[in-house]
Amino acid sequence: MQPDLLLEGAVTRIEGPLLFARREARVGLNSAVEIDVAGKAPRLGRVAALDEASMVIEVLESTAGLGLQGTRIRLQPEPLLFGVGPQLLGRIFDSVGRPLDGGPPVPAQQRRRIEGLAINPAWRALPRDFIETGIGTIDVMNSLVRGQKLPLFSAGGLPHDRLAAEIAQRARLRGRHADGSSFALVFAGIGVPHDTAEQFRLAMESSGALGHTALFLNLADEPGMQRLLTPRYALTAAEYLAFEEGRHVLVILTDMTNYCEALREVSASHGEIPGRKGYPGYMYSDLASLYERAGCIRGRPGSLTQVPILTMPGDDIGHPIPDLTGYITEGQVVLDRELDRRGIYPPVRVLPSLSRLMDAGIGEGFTDADHPALAHQLFAAYARALRVRVLASVMGEQGLPEADRLFLAFGDRFERQFVHQAAARTLDESLAAGWAVLRGLPHVELTRLSNAQIARHLDEPRNESRVEPANA
Repeated sequence: MQPDLLLEGAVTRIEGPLLFARREARVGLNSAVEIDVAGKAPRLGRVAALDEASMVIEVLESTAGLGLQGTRIRLQPEPLLFGVGPQLLGRIFDSVGRPLDGGPPVPAQQRRRIEGLAINPAWRALPRDFIETGIGTIDVMNSLVRGQKLPLFSAGGLPHDRLAAEIAQRARLRGRHADGSSFALVFAGIGVPHDTAEQFRLAMESSGALGHTALFLNLADEPGMQRLLTPRYALTAAEYLAFEEGRHVLVILTDMTNYCEALREVSASHGEIPGRKGYPGYMYSDLASLYERAGCIRGRPGSLTQVPILTMPGDDIGHPIPDLTGYITEGQVVLDRELDRRGIYPPVRVLPSLSRLMDAGIGEGFTDADHPALAHQLFAAYARALRVRVLASVMGEQGLPEADRLFLAFGDRFERQFVHQAAARTLDESLAAGWAVLRGLPHVELTRLSNAQIARHLDEPRNESRVEPANA
Protein backbone atom coordinates (compact mmCIF):
# COMPACT_ATOMS: atom_id res chain seq x y z
CA MET A 1 0.00 0.00 0.00
CA GLN A 2 1.29 3.43 -0.92
CA PRO A 3 1.55 6.05 1.86
CA ASP A 4 -1.44 8.35 2.32
CA LEU A 5 -3.59 6.72 -0.36
CA LEU A 6 -6.67 8.89 -0.88
CA LEU A 7 -10.07 7.38 -1.71
CA GLU A 8 -12.95 9.57 -2.92
CA GLY A 9 -16.57 8.50 -3.27
CA ALA A 10 -15.92 5.16 -1.57
CA VAL A 11 -18.22 5.69 1.42
CA THR A 12 -21.43 3.64 1.18
CA ARG A 13 -23.01 3.95 4.63
CA ILE A 14 -22.58 5.71 7.98
CA GLU A 15 -24.02 4.17 11.14
CA GLY A 16 -23.19 5.76 14.47
CA PRO A 17 -19.40 5.73 14.88
CA LEU A 18 -18.91 3.35 11.92
CA LEU A 19 -18.18 4.32 8.35
CA PHE A 20 -18.70 1.62 5.68
CA ALA A 21 -16.74 1.93 2.45
CA ARG A 22 -15.73 -0.01 -0.64
CA ARG A 23 -12.29 -1.55 -0.43
CA GLU A 24 -10.64 0.07 -3.41
CA ALA A 25 -7.07 -0.33 -2.21
CA ARG A 26 -4.90 -2.70 -0.24
CA VAL A 27 -5.29 -1.99 3.45
CA GLY A 28 -4.52 -3.82 6.68
CA LEU A 29 -6.63 -4.39 9.78
CA ASN A 30 -6.17 -1.63 12.40
CA SER A 31 -4.55 0.68 9.84
CA ALA A 32 -4.87 4.34 10.74
CA VAL A 33 -7.27 6.44 8.67
CA GLU A 34 -7.95 10.15 8.24
CA ILE A 35 -11.47 11.17 7.21
CA ASP A 36 -11.43 14.44 5.30
CA VAL A 37 -14.40 16.74 4.66
CA ALA A 38 -13.92 20.01 2.82
CA GLY A 39 -13.59 22.96 5.17
CA LYS A 40 -13.27 20.85 8.32
CA ALA A 41 -10.36 19.40 10.28
CA PRO A 42 -9.47 15.77 9.47
CA ARG A 43 -10.91 13.15 11.81
CA LEU A 44 -9.01 10.14 13.06
CA GLY A 45 -10.15 6.59 12.49
CA ARG A 46 -8.93 3.04 12.08
CA VAL A 47 -9.90 0.01 10.00
CA ALA A 48 -11.95 -2.26 12.26
CA ALA A 49 -13.06 -4.96 9.80
CA LEU A 50 -12.64 -5.79 6.14
CA ASP A 51 -13.29 -8.39 3.48
CA GLU A 52 -12.47 -8.60 -0.21
CA ALA A 53 -14.99 -5.96 -1.26
CA SER A 54 -15.59 -3.66 1.71
CA MET A 55 -14.14 -2.29 4.92
CA VAL A 56 -15.50 -0.85 8.15
CA ILE A 57 -13.80 2.19 9.66
CA GLU A 58 -14.24 3.19 13.30
CA VAL A 59 -14.37 6.98 13.46
CA LEU A 60 -12.68 8.04 16.69
CA GLU A 61 -14.36 11.44 16.76
CA SER A 62 -17.89 12.66 16.14
CA THR A 63 -19.43 11.66 12.80
CA ALA A 64 -21.61 14.78 12.74
CA GLY A 65 -21.37 16.51 9.39
CA LEU A 66 -20.13 13.47 7.47
CA GLY A 67 -22.03 12.50 4.31
CA LEU A 68 -21.74 9.94 1.57
CA GLN A 69 -20.72 12.66 -0.85
CA GLY A 70 -17.65 14.78 -0.22
CA THR A 71 -16.13 12.49 2.43
CA ARG A 72 -12.64 11.35 1.54
CA ILE A 73 -10.68 8.54 3.17
CA ARG A 74 -6.92 8.88 3.55
CA LEU A 75 -5.38 5.47 4.30
CA GLN A 76 -2.16 5.34 6.29
CA PRO A 77 0.47 2.60 5.80
CA GLU A 78 0.66 1.86 9.53
CA PRO A 79 -1.56 1.31 12.59
CA LEU A 80 -2.23 3.99 15.19
CA LEU A 81 1.08 5.08 16.68
CA PHE A 82 1.98 7.26 19.65
CA GLY A 83 5.11 9.39 19.65
CA VAL A 84 6.83 8.92 23.04
CA GLY A 85 9.88 10.43 24.67
CA PRO A 86 11.30 11.41 28.08
CA GLN A 87 9.26 14.63 28.11
CA LEU A 88 5.98 12.73 28.53
CA LEU A 89 6.15 13.42 32.26
CA GLY A 90 4.53 16.61 33.48
CA ARG A 91 2.14 16.69 30.51
CA ILE A 92 -1.65 16.34 30.13
CA PHE A 93 -3.06 14.55 27.06
CA ASP A 94 -6.48 13.80 25.60
CA SER A 95 -7.87 10.37 24.67
CA VAL A 96 -5.60 9.94 21.65
CA GLY A 97 -2.37 11.40 22.97
CA ARG A 98 -2.80 15.03 21.87
CA PRO A 99 -1.63 17.71 24.37
CA LEU A 100 -4.38 19.30 26.45
CA ASP A 101 -2.16 21.60 28.49
CA GLY A 102 -1.44 24.11 25.73
CA GLY A 103 2.12 22.88 25.32
CA PRO A 104 3.79 21.65 22.13
CA PRO A 105 3.70 18.00 21.04
CA VAL A 106 6.12 15.74 22.87
CA PRO A 107 9.45 15.41 21.03
CA ALA A 108 9.18 11.79 19.92
CA GLN A 109 12.17 9.52 20.28
CA GLN A 110 10.03 6.55 19.26
CA ARG A 111 6.68 5.94 17.61
CA ARG A 112 5.08 2.90 19.22
CA ARG A 113 1.98 0.87 18.38
CA ILE A 114 -0.76 1.58 20.91
CA GLU A 115 -1.76 -2.11 21.06
CA GLY A 116 1.61 -2.89 22.61
CA LEU A 117 3.64 -6.04 22.18
CA ALA A 118 2.97 -9.24 24.10
CA ILE A 119 5.56 -10.04 26.76
CA ASN A 120 7.07 -13.50 26.39
CA PRO A 121 6.15 -15.35 29.63
CA ALA A 122 9.70 -16.69 29.82
CA TRP A 123 10.99 -13.10 30.04
CA ARG A 124 8.78 -12.15 32.98
CA ALA A 125 10.34 -11.76 36.42
CA LEU A 126 8.47 -12.30 39.69
CA PRO A 127 7.08 -8.95 40.91
CA ARG A 128 8.86 -7.82 44.05
CA ASP A 129 9.41 -4.63 46.09
CA PHE A 130 6.75 -2.80 48.03
CA ILE A 131 4.90 0.29 46.76
CA GLU A 132 3.59 2.48 49.56
CA THR A 133 0.19 4.05 48.81
CA GLY A 134 -0.48 5.86 52.11
CA ILE A 135 -3.65 3.75 52.61
CA GLY A 136 -3.28 1.51 55.68
CA THR A 137 -5.68 -1.23 54.57
CA ILE A 138 -3.74 -1.59 51.32
CA ASP A 139 -0.21 -1.16 52.66
CA VAL A 140 -0.60 -3.51 55.63
CA MET A 141 -3.21 -6.05 54.54
CA ASN A 142 -3.33 -5.99 50.70
CA SER A 143 0.13 -4.76 49.79
CA LEU A 144 0.79 -3.48 46.29
CA VAL A 145 3.93 -4.98 44.73
CA ARG A 146 6.01 -3.51 41.91
CA GLY A 147 4.93 -5.21 38.66
CA GLN A 148 1.53 -6.31 39.99
CA LYS A 149 -1.97 -5.55 38.69
CA LEU A 150 -4.27 -4.92 41.67
CA PRO A 151 -7.77 -3.61 40.80
CA LEU A 152 -10.04 -1.53 43.00
CA PHE A 153 -13.69 -2.66 42.97
CA SER A 154 -16.00 0.23 43.81
CA ALA A 155 -19.64 1.14 43.16
CA GLY A 156 -21.64 4.17 42.15
CA GLY A 157 -21.51 6.94 44.74
CA LEU A 158 -18.45 5.60 46.59
CA PRO A 159 -15.33 7.80 46.83
CA HIS A 160 -13.13 5.89 44.38
CA ASP A 161 -12.21 9.06 42.48
CA ARG A 162 -10.94 10.67 45.68
CA LEU A 163 -9.05 7.51 46.56
CA ALA A 164 -7.52 7.30 43.07
CA ALA A 165 -6.27 10.89 43.31
CA GLU A 166 -4.81 10.29 46.78
CA ILE A 167 -2.98 7.14 45.70
CA ALA A 168 -1.62 9.04 42.69
CA GLN A 169 -0.37 11.86 44.95
CA ARG A 170 1.13 9.68 47.69
CA ALA A 171 2.43 6.52 46.02
CA ARG A 172 6.15 5.99 46.45
CA LEU A 173 8.76 3.27 46.39
CA ARG A 174 10.63 2.03 49.42
CA GLY A 175 13.98 0.35 49.91
CA ARG A 176 16.64 0.73 47.26
CA HIS A 177 14.32 2.79 45.03
CA ALA A 178 13.20 5.15 47.82
CA ASP A 179 14.90 8.24 46.35
CA GLY A 180 11.97 8.50 43.91
CA SER A 181 14.13 9.51 40.95
CA SER A 182 13.12 6.39 39.03
CA PHE A 183 9.42 6.48 39.97
CA ALA A 184 6.77 7.70 37.51
CA LEU A 185 2.98 7.73 37.36
CA VAL A 186 0.60 7.40 34.42
CA PHE A 187 -2.98 8.36 35.24
CA ALA A 188 -5.84 7.71 32.79
CA GLY A 189 -9.36 9.03 33.39
CA ILE A 190 -11.80 7.13 31.14
CA GLY A 191 -15.23 8.66 30.52
CA VAL A 192 -14.96 11.02 33.50
CA PRO A 193 -17.14 14.14 33.93
CA HIS A 194 -15.55 17.54 33.35
CA ASP A 195 -15.54 18.45 37.04
CA THR A 196 -13.87 15.14 37.98
CA ALA A 197 -11.21 15.61 35.30
CA GLU A 198 -10.52 19.10 36.65
CA GLN A 199 -10.26 17.74 40.18
CA PHE A 200 -7.70 15.18 39.04
CA ARG A 201 -5.66 17.88 37.30
CA LEU A 202 -5.76 20.29 40.23
CA ALA A 203 -4.91 17.54 42.73
CA MET A 204 -1.83 16.52 40.76
CA GLU A 205 -0.68 20.10 40.21
CA SER A 206 -1.23 21.26 43.80
CA SER A 207 0.62 18.29 45.29
CA GLY A 208 3.58 18.59 42.93
CA ALA A 209 2.96 15.04 41.67
CA LEU A 210 2.34 16.25 38.10
CA GLY A 211 6.08 16.63 37.61
CA HIS A 212 6.52 12.84 37.49
CA THR A 213 3.10 12.10 35.97
CA ALA A 214 1.64 11.71 32.48
CA LEU A 215 -2.10 12.45 32.69
CA PHE A 216 -4.57 11.18 30.04
CA LEU A 217 -8.16 12.46 30.23
CA ASN A 218 -11.14 11.12 28.29
CA LEU A 219 -14.26 13.14 29.05
CA ALA A 220 -17.80 11.78 29.39
CA ASP A 221 -19.11 13.80 26.43
CA GLU A 222 -16.46 12.52 24.00
CA PRO A 223 -17.23 9.72 21.51
CA GLY A 224 -17.35 6.25 23.02
CA MET A 225 -14.76 5.01 20.54
CA GLN A 226 -12.13 7.15 22.25
CA ARG A 227 -12.74 5.31 25.54
CA LEU A 228 -11.27 2.21 23.92
CA LEU A 229 -8.09 4.07 23.00
CA THR A 230 -7.41 6.03 26.20
CA PRO A 231 -5.95 3.12 28.22
CA ARG A 232 -3.96 1.98 25.21
CA TYR A 233 -2.30 5.36 24.72
CA ALA A 234 -1.66 5.58 28.48
CA LEU A 235 -0.14 2.10 28.64
CA THR A 236 2.00 2.79 25.58
CA ALA A 237 3.47 5.79 27.41
CA ALA A 238 3.94 3.65 30.53
CA GLU A 239 5.70 0.87 28.62
CA TYR A 240 8.15 3.34 27.12
CA LEU A 241 8.90 4.93 30.50
CA ALA A 242 9.27 1.52 32.16
CA PHE A 243 11.14 -0.60 29.64
CA GLU A 244 13.07 2.03 27.69
CA GLU A 245 13.70 4.73 30.32
CA GLY A 246 14.10 2.24 33.17
CA ARG A 247 11.49 3.83 35.45
CA HIS A 248 9.16 2.11 37.89
CA VAL A 249 5.75 3.17 36.60
CA LEU A 250 2.42 3.00 38.45
CA VAL A 251 -0.58 3.17 36.10
CA ILE A 252 -4.00 4.13 37.50
CA LEU A 253 -6.95 3.50 35.14
CA THR A 254 -10.38 4.84 36.15
CA ASP A 255 -13.12 3.94 35.34
CA MET A 256 -12.79 0.59 33.54
CA THR A 257 -16.57 0.15 33.67
CA ASN A 258 -16.87 3.08 31.25
CA TYR A 259 -14.37 1.30 29.00
CA CYS A 260 -16.44 -1.91 29.04
CA GLU A 261 -19.66 0.00 28.34
CA ALA A 262 -18.00 1.54 25.29
CA LEU A 263 -16.81 -1.91 24.22
CA ARG A 264 -20.40 -3.19 24.41
CA GLU A 265 -21.66 -0.19 22.42
CA VAL A 266 -19.10 -0.66 19.65
CA SER A 267 -19.70 -4.42 19.56
CA ALA A 268 -23.45 -3.83 19.12
CA SER A 269 -22.80 -1.34 16.31
CA HIS A 270 -20.79 -4.05 14.54
CA GLY A 271 -23.77 -6.40 14.79
CA GLU A 272 -21.83 -8.95 16.86
CA ILE A 273 -23.66 -11.60 18.89
CA PRO A 274 -23.71 -10.46 22.53
CA GLY A 275 -22.58 -12.52 25.50
CA ARG A 276 -23.39 -12.14 29.22
CA LYS A 277 -25.51 -9.03 29.89
CA GLY A 278 -24.93 -7.84 26.32
CA TYR A 279 -21.15 -7.59 26.59
CA PRO A 280 -19.13 -9.12 23.74
CA GLY A 281 -17.86 -12.64 24.21
CA TYR A 282 -14.29 -11.47 23.69
CA MET A 283 -14.36 -8.97 26.59
CA TYR A 284 -12.15 -11.30 28.66
CA SER A 285 -9.38 -11.33 26.06
CA ASP A 286 -9.81 -7.61 25.41
CA LEU A 287 -9.35 -6.77 29.10
CA ALA A 288 -6.44 -9.20 29.30
CA SER A 289 -4.73 -7.35 26.44
CA LEU A 290 -4.68 -4.29 28.74
CA TYR A 291 -4.01 -5.83 32.14
CA GLU A 292 -1.25 -8.16 30.95
CA ARG A 293 0.85 -5.19 29.86
CA ALA A 294 1.87 -4.92 33.53
CA GLY A 295 4.91 -6.72 34.86
CA CYS A 296 8.69 -6.90 35.18
CA ILE A 297 10.96 -8.10 32.36
CA ARG A 298 14.21 -9.91 33.04
CA GLY A 299 17.22 -7.78 32.16
CA ARG A 300 15.21 -4.53 32.12
CA PRO A 301 15.56 -2.20 35.11
CA GLY A 302 12.02 -0.77 35.02
CA SER A 303 8.61 -2.18 35.88
CA LEU A 304 4.94 -1.46 35.15
CA THR A 305 2.34 -1.73 37.94
CA GLN A 306 -1.39 -1.30 37.37
CA VAL A 307 -4.25 -0.20 39.65
CA PRO A 308 -7.38 -0.37 37.46
CA ILE A 309 -10.51 1.02 39.13
CA LEU A 310 -14.02 -0.09 38.20
CA THR A 311 -17.53 0.51 39.51
CA MET A 312 -19.58 -2.67 39.97
CA PRO A 313 -23.02 -2.21 38.34
CA GLY A 314 -25.68 -2.75 41.00
CA ASP A 315 -22.95 -3.37 43.60
CA ASP A 316 -22.70 -6.88 42.09
CA ILE A 317 -19.22 -8.36 42.42
CA GLY A 318 -20.39 -11.22 40.18
CA HIS A 319 -21.14 -8.85 37.29
CA PRO A 320 -19.09 -9.70 34.15
CA ILE A 321 -16.80 -6.65 34.51
CA PRO A 322 -15.46 -7.34 38.04
CA ASP A 323 -15.80 -11.08 37.50
CA LEU A 324 -13.53 -11.16 34.43
CA THR A 325 -11.17 -8.59 35.93
CA GLY A 326 -10.73 -10.78 39.01
CA TYR A 327 -9.75 -13.75 36.85
CA ILE A 328 -7.03 -11.77 35.05
CA THR A 329 -5.54 -9.73 37.88
CA GLU A 330 -3.72 -10.70 41.08
CA GLY A 331 -6.38 -9.86 43.65
CA GLN A 332 -8.72 -6.95 44.34
CA VAL A 333 -9.43 -4.20 46.86
CA VAL A 334 -13.18 -3.89 47.49
CA LEU A 335 -14.97 -0.75 48.70
CA ASP A 336 -18.05 -1.12 50.90
CA ARG A 337 -21.20 0.99 50.84
CA GLU A 338 -22.12 0.30 54.49
CA LEU A 339 -18.73 1.52 55.76
CA ASP A 340 -19.14 4.62 53.61
CA ARG A 341 -22.56 5.33 55.15
CA ARG A 342 -20.95 5.18 58.59
CA GLY A 343 -18.42 7.83 57.63
CA ILE A 344 -15.41 5.51 57.42
CA TYR A 345 -12.89 6.55 54.80
CA PRO A 346 -11.51 4.88 52.81
CA PRO A 347 -14.40 2.39 53.05
CA VAL A 348 -12.29 -0.69 52.27
CA ARG A 349 -14.10 -3.95 52.87
CA VAL A 350 -11.21 -5.97 54.22
CA LEU A 351 -12.33 -9.61 54.11
CA PRO A 352 -13.07 -9.97 50.35
CA SER A 353 -10.00 -7.89 49.49
CA LEU A 354 -6.88 -9.79 48.48
CA SER A 355 -3.39 -9.23 47.09
CA ARG A 356 -2.07 -12.54 45.76
CA LEU A 357 1.50 -11.24 45.36
CA MET A 358 1.63 -9.59 48.79
CA ASP A 359 4.03 -12.14 50.27
CA ALA A 360 6.57 -11.39 47.52
CA GLY A 361 6.80 -7.74 48.54
CA ILE A 362 6.62 -7.64 52.33
CA GLY A 363 8.53 -9.01 55.28
CA GLU A 364 12.22 -9.03 56.07
CA GLY A 365 14.24 -7.27 53.39
CA PHE A 366 11.24 -5.33 52.09
CA THR A 367 9.26 -4.06 55.10
CA ASP A 368 9.12 -4.83 58.84
CA ALA A 369 9.87 -8.52 59.45
CA ASP A 370 6.68 -8.83 61.56
CA HIS A 371 4.48 -7.30 58.83
CA PRO A 372 3.15 -10.63 57.42
CA ALA A 373 2.19 -11.98 60.85
CA LEU A 374 0.40 -8.73 61.74
CA ALA A 375 -1.59 -8.78 58.49
CA HIS A 376 -2.68 -12.40 59.04
CA GLN A 377 -3.68 -11.71 62.65
CA LEU A 378 -5.72 -8.65 61.71
CA PHE A 379 -7.57 -10.65 59.06
CA ALA A 380 -8.31 -13.49 61.49
CA ALA A 381 -9.39 -11.23 64.36
CA TYR A 382 -11.65 -9.08 62.17
CA ALA A 383 -13.28 -12.16 60.61
CA ARG A 384 -14.14 -13.39 64.11
CA ALA A 385 -15.40 -9.93 65.10
CA LEU A 386 -17.87 -9.96 62.18
CA ARG A 387 -19.11 -13.41 63.14
CA VAL A 388 -19.64 -12.22 66.71
CA ARG A 389 -21.60 -9.19 65.43
CA VAL A 390 -24.08 -11.52 63.76
CA LEU A 391 -24.40 -13.54 66.95
CA ALA A 392 -24.84 -10.38 69.05
CA SER A 393 -27.63 -9.18 66.75
CA VAL A 394 -29.54 -12.36 67.65
CA MET A 395 -28.85 -12.88 71.37
CA GLY A 396 -27.61 -9.47 72.49
CA GLU A 397 -24.15 -8.41 73.58
CA GLN A 398 -24.75 -9.27 77.25
CA GLY A 399 -25.31 -12.90 76.34
CA LEU A 400 -21.87 -13.26 74.81
CA PRO A 401 -18.83 -14.74 76.56
CA GLU A 402 -16.17 -12.28 77.70
CA ALA A 403 -13.77 -13.22 74.88
CA ASP A 404 -16.47 -12.58 72.26
CA ARG A 405 -17.26 -9.17 73.76
CA LEU A 406 -13.58 -8.27 73.46
CA PHE A 407 -13.61 -9.23 69.78
CA LEU A 408 -16.81 -7.22 69.29
CA ALA A 409 -15.02 -4.16 70.69
CA PHE A 410 -12.00 -4.96 68.53
CA GLY A 411 -14.18 -4.88 65.37
CA ASP A 412 -15.36 -1.33 66.12
CA ARG A 413 -11.84 -0.25 67.07
CA PHE A 414 -10.39 -1.79 63.90
CA GLU A 415 -12.83 0.09 61.65
CA ARG A 416 -12.61 3.44 63.46
CA GLN A 417 -8.87 3.52 64.19
CA PHE A 418 -7.27 1.41 61.45
CA VAL A 419 -9.52 1.32 58.37
CA HIS A 420 -10.58 4.95 58.83
CA GLN A 421 -7.84 7.53 58.33
CA ALA A 422 -8.27 11.26 57.95
CA ALA A 423 -4.89 11.68 56.26
CA ALA A 424 -2.12 9.63 54.72
CA ARG A 425 -0.06 7.28 56.85
CA THR A 426 3.41 6.01 56.20
CA LEU A 427 3.83 2.24 56.31
CA ASP A 428 5.43 2.46 59.75
CA GLU A 429 2.47 4.46 61.07
CA SER A 430 0.00 1.98 59.57
CA LEU A 431 1.87 -0.94 61.17
CA ALA A 432 1.81 0.88 64.52
CA ALA A 433 -1.94 1.46 64.15
CA GLY A 434 -2.42 -2.25 63.42
CA TRP A 435 -0.56 -3.31 66.57
CA ALA A 436 -2.46 -0.70 68.59
CA VAL A 437 -5.92 -2.05 67.70
CA LEU A 438 -4.86 -5.59 68.68
CA ARG A 439 -4.17 -4.53 72.25
CA GLY A 440 -7.06 -5.49 74.46
CA LEU A 441 -7.52 -8.92 72.89
CA PRO A 442 -6.50 -11.93 75.03
CA HIS A 443 -3.01 -13.04 74.03
CA VAL A 444 -4.16 -16.65 73.97
CA GLU A 445 -6.50 -15.74 71.10
CA LEU A 446 -3.72 -14.24 68.96
CA THR A 447 -2.88 -17.52 67.27
CA ARG A 448 -1.18 -15.97 64.22
CA LEU A 449 1.52 -14.26 66.34
CA SER A 450 4.55 -15.81 68.03
CA ASN A 451 5.31 -15.24 71.69
CA ALA A 452 8.27 -13.09 70.65
CA GLN A 453 6.06 -10.88 68.47
CA ILE A 454 3.49 -10.50 71.25
CA ALA A 455 6.26 -9.54 73.69
CA ARG A 456 7.75 -7.06 71.20
CA HIS A 457 4.60 -5.24 70.20
CA LEU A 458 1.82 -5.93 72.71
CA ASP A 459 3.35 -6.52 76.15
CA GLU A 460 5.23 -3.24 76.46
CA PRO A 461 3.33 -0.43 78.22
CA ARG A 462 2.22 1.97 75.51
CA ASN A 463 -0.25 4.78 75.08
CA GLU A 464 -3.56 3.11 74.19
CA SER A 465 -4.94 6.21 72.48
CA ARG A 466 -5.57 6.21 68.76
CA VAL A 467 -2.51 6.42 66.55
CA GLU A 468 -2.74 9.74 64.77
CA PRO A 469 -1.84 9.62 61.07
CA ALA A 470 0.88 11.80 59.64
CA ASN A 471 -0.06 14.94 57.80
CA ALA A 472 -0.70 14.37 54.08
